[in-house]
Amino acid sequence: MLAIKNNIMAANAARYLGQSYDALATSVERLSSGLRINSASDDAAGMAVRELMRADVAVLQQGARNAQDGVSMLQTMEGALQVVDNLLVRMQQLAEQAATGSYSSAQRAIMNSEFAEMANEIDRIAKGTDFNGIKMLDSSAAVSVHFGGSTDSISITGSDVTKSGLSINSLSIAEAASAIAALGTLDSAINTKDTARAKFGYNINRLESTGEVLGIQAENLLAAESRISDVDVATEMATLTRNQVLSQAGTSMLAQANSIPQMALTLLR
Repeated sequence: MLAIKNNIMAANAARYLGQSYDALATSVERLSSGLRINSASDDAAGMAVRELMRADVAVLQQGARNAQDGVSMLQTMEGALQVVDNLLVRMQQLAEQAATGSYSSAQRAIMNSEFAEMANEIDRIAKGTDFNGIKMLDSSAAVSVHFGGSTDSISITGSDVTKSGLSINSLSIAEAASAIAALGTLDSAINTKDTARAKFGYNINRLESTGEVLGIQAENLLAAESRISDVDVATEMATLTRNQVLSQAGTSMLAQANSIPQMALTLLR
């Protein structure tokens, strides 16, 4: 029906043009952001799953950083024990030297002074070595390295390698007999130190392995989150092209529909 009051064809063309324009805007938004889901209206269920995955990924990544921080802490302690090792070896060397009868009392007194300074340095290292204020060489206090969840953690106990902890606080090599007795005590001290150093070593290996596992888990979750959230650029480009054609066609048809009522004016002349 030819009418001038209501242009049904123009309204119809305008409606389809609006739909094409909205679809075109959605494609542009997705390609600009790189995300298929930019708001809850795009995919409510998908967004809920994505946000949970993002939270899990963030926790896993922080857990991996926690593991690396734990490794750094233990490496600090293990490095200090390496110095303690050298000092104990030197003390044992001095004790062996003082144990022989070919030195005078005055010479043994000099050896004993160095011996005592080595022990004092071991005590200073044990009490002064810390990581972010955490000390693990002057007591057996435990440090927990957390990786996420409520119970996922590794507890690492410290070691007492102070003079008293190694039982070298009262040693003397001023006499040959005491020097010989000191050799046995130093053997025990070295064993205690070696036990502590080995404990830090295998805990370093455990934390490094944990960090690798957490990194793999985070990577897999990121891949899953990407499949849910990220836009398929090839598919979306095809959709964009289609919507561009439809928008152009809709604009052209709307212009044509708006010109049709002009035909009725010829009948009114």
